[in-house]
Amino acid sequence: MESRQTMSPELLLVTGMSGAGRSTVGNALEDLGWYVVDNLPPQMLEPIADLLTLAKSPIPRLAVIIDVRGGEFFAALSDYTADLRARNVNLRVLFLEANDAALVKRFEQVRRPHPLQGNGTILDGINDERARLLAVRGQADVLIDTSDLNIHQLSTRIADGFSLLQSGKLTVTVMSFGFKYGLPADADMVADMRFLPNPFWNEDLRPFTGKDQQVADFVLSQPNAQQFLPNYIATLAPVLAGYVAENKRYATIAVGCTGGKHRSVAMAIKLAEALGTDPELRVHVKHRDLGKE
Repeated sequence: MESRQTMSPELLLVTGMSGAGRSTVGNALEDLGWYVVDNLPPQMLEPIADLLTLAKSPIPRLAVIIDVRGGEFFAALSDYTADLRARNVNLRVLFLEANDAALVKRFEQVRRPHPLQGNGTILDGINDERARLLAVRGQADVLIDTSDLNIHQLSTRIADGFSLLQSGKLTVTVMSFGFKYGLPADADMVADMRFLPNPFWNEDLRPFTGKDQQVADFVLSQPNAQQFLPNYIATLAPVLAGYVAENKRYATIAVGCTGGKHRSVAMAIKLAEALGTDPELRVHVKHRDLGKE
């Protein structure tokens, strides 16, 4: 993979669901050396973008946090981002997502109403917000599902993807998961390992996981697994190179099986090992559903 050229000043737009962790992300970005502006009215995006290109001393990394508190102007957010990209502003959109149960729990813990619930319930506000955010969610360059992340894990995720010291590399998360628990909302690509024999039906292997050598050996020694892995790596090569060329800094490759315990875990670890040999990539492994069974 070819090394990228020196990047121009960057504007990061942070948005997403209320309660999904925007404040945590803002604090983490400040710790990483970004200049962060919170609760920016959407109509101020274009003027503030000029600070990146027209100022005598441009700000190299500027993050702005925008949410539904922008009122009627928030509805035009997707139009503002489209205009900035048409001006070739080095813009990335980070969208923070979480499932309904996680959001309701967080609002109940802090005993605050959802900003859009009005006289309704917290869930009414969440549903309204999801509908309003649909267009900008579709424009996101990075989508992070924070449903199962605490503030420390989210901060680490931001450090992995947005550290100035690592800005020249693409951060890849290889995530194992179980289909019976649902698809990861933040997956860029999904690989299905259910074509491989399931160690669950082997009584000697059932108690173990894909992190254990005997299970990994069983899964990876299957002829179909040996054929799949090099072919999938070859398929990923132009995709990841394209992400680098398009200034996409974070990618999630989800590897699934039925329960997220055996096949997906073993393959995710092996895939991450192979991708980790590329000096242009920073590769991490995450096992979303390991331990749920």
